[in-house]
Order: sequence, then structure tokens, then C-alpha cells
Amino acid sequence: MKRISISASKKYDVLIGRGLFEELGARAAEALRSRRVVVVSDSNVAPLYLERALARLRGAGFAADSYVFPAGEASKCGQTYLSLLNFLAEKQLTRADALVALGGGVVGDLTGFAAATYLRGVACVQVPTTLLACVDSSVGGKTAIDLPAGKNLVGAFYQPDLVLCDTQLLESLPPQVFSDGCAEVIKYGMLGSAELLDRLLGAPAGEQLEYVAAKCVEMKRDVVEGDEFDTGRRQLLNLGHTFAHSIEAASGYAVPHGRAVAMGMRLITRAAVEKGFCPPKCLEVLEALLEKHGLPLHTDMDAESLARGALSDKKRAGGTLTLAVPCGYGESRLHPVPVEALTDWARAGLMP
Repeated sequence: MKRISISASKKYDVLIGRGLFEELGARAAEALRSRRVVVVSDSNVAPLYLERALARLRGAGFAADSYVFPAGEASKCGQTYLSLLNFLAEKQLTRADALVALGGGVVGDLTGFAAATYLRGVACVQVPTTLLACVDSSVGGKTAIDLPAGKNLVGAFYQPDLVLCDTQLLESLPPQVFSDGCAEVIKYGMLGSAELLDRLLGAPAGEQLEYVAAKCVEMKRDVVEGDEFDTGRRQLLNLGHTFAHSIEAASGYAVPHGRAVAMGMRLITRAAVEKGFCPPKCLEVLEALLEKHGLPLHTDMDAESLARGALSDKKRAGGTLTLAVPCGYGESRLHPVPVEALTDWARAGLMP
């Protein structure tokens, strides 16, 4: 087992290893002061793991209830959020109690936001069941729901009390769901690790899960500890995400987040090559890794639509939007651009 400690506004551990799910009750008991929890999951994950989670928690002395909502990005909305809060109130959950997020990124984001805001803050344990959530969204304290105007526009920075990543749960993921998570893994290599890129070129992520998960979490830890509230360097973690969110929203969230990130990364890297920010090798390696992990390279959206969708990006400040731009092999930097230049960046990224 790998233990990675994160020191932000709250100090907590990320545990990574095969078979850790069986230790959920004992690990939660170590991290939480109360023995009352609500496990939040979705309709895809609950049939697979909810009863086991409840059994492990109850076996460790927890009184445990559960709340399950329909799977999918469409549920990461105000209606589901308020429904969950009302459920917690009906169950008379107190400030001493906790939520357990059992699922992928949607479950983690929604549960984390509910934990941040219910009674002005209750404890939260993240139990990611997808690669994407394991390597990225369960760590670092970004919680949110979507608005019709854009993704993750309502949220809070709220660190969990424990993150428990059982890599065995990832081995049974549907191939497309697993490859979605690989987009975030590749992102970490592109933004700051030539070593990770080299390892992925040698063997796909699925053949080195514990290394991949630990490497990504360690990189995110280093960024979050230095910029918890996303005012500077942490914005690098959004590599590919500005245009990815445009792609997701335009599809009505039919395009999964990981696939949109893959297209967004290819687009911004292509634009960076065209504008002289990075050498062509960066694009060649990225395209090779995306194809190797079953991810798409291209979007059907035009430059104007991509730019228009990016105007709702959270990193926009007045008339400027900060892009994370590759500038070398395993190296990226932040580059502020006027919003009127977004169409030009998108057009450069769409070039064949």
C-alpha cells in the first residue's frame, strides 16, 4: 500500500493499493471522529459495491445510511444536490457525522460539495471507483455542481478527510470508462513529468496502475499544497480542460469528461506547436499516447463554437482567460490570452 499525505487547509492521507476496499471500515474509523455516515453513490456503482461498503462500515461500528442517484453528468446539478441535502436533514445528520463518496468523478464532486455546505461543513471520505477519480478528482478538494451555463460553476474548495483508492476496483471497469481516466493520467505527464510520459510509452496505464495512481496523486499534492485555491500554478491541472468543457457542454454531456479532455489536450498542444510554444515532438508523443489508450484526437466542433463555450470557463478574469499550454516534453506553463484571441487558438488547434 502507498500512503500519500497531503497538507492543505486540512491534512489527510490518500491510500493507494490493491484490496483496500475491504479495509474501508477500519480506515474510516481511523480518520473520522463520529461513527455515523451516509454513503452516497450512483445507479451504476451502487449495485456493484454499495452493500459491501455498508457491511464494512457497519462491521467497524458505524451506523450507515445510503443515498443513490441516477448515474451521469446530468445528475451533477442543483436538483440532485438539494435532494441529497434534504435527505441528510431528514436523517438528522449532525456536524459531527460524515459522508462517504462511493463512485467516480460525478459522485465525488457532488458529495464533496454537499459535505462542504451541509451544516457549513461535515467530514467526507472519498472512495473513487474510476481511474479518473482515483488519479485526479478525488484529491485536492475541488467540489462542484454544474449549471446550464457551464460545468462546475457552483462549488467550494473543501478537502476530504481520507481518500481510499483500491486499484482492484479499477481492473473491472468497462474499457471506455477506464480509457477516460487515462486522459487525466496522460495530462499529468504532459504538464510536468517526462518520466511518466516515458513510462506510458513503454507500457499502458493499465499495466502499472499503482505506479500511475501514486505518481499522479503525488504531482497533484505538490501543486495543491502550494496553491490550494487555484489562483496560480494549480491552474496547470486544467491542461486541455478549457476547450474540453466546451466539447462536453455542446454535446449535452454525452461526450464523457475523459474523452473531451483528450480532444482538448490535442487541440491546445497542436495550437502550441503552431504558435511556437513547444516542439512537434510534444504533439507526436501526445497523439501516440492517446491512440494507445483508446482516446480520440479530434472534435467535430468549429473554432467559433469552441471559443464561445470557453467564455464560461472558471479561469476567466474579465477579458482574459489563462490557458495551460505545453512548452516542452513533460512541461507546461500558464499563458493568459484575451478572450477575443480564443477563436484563433481554437483554429490553430483544429489544423490537421
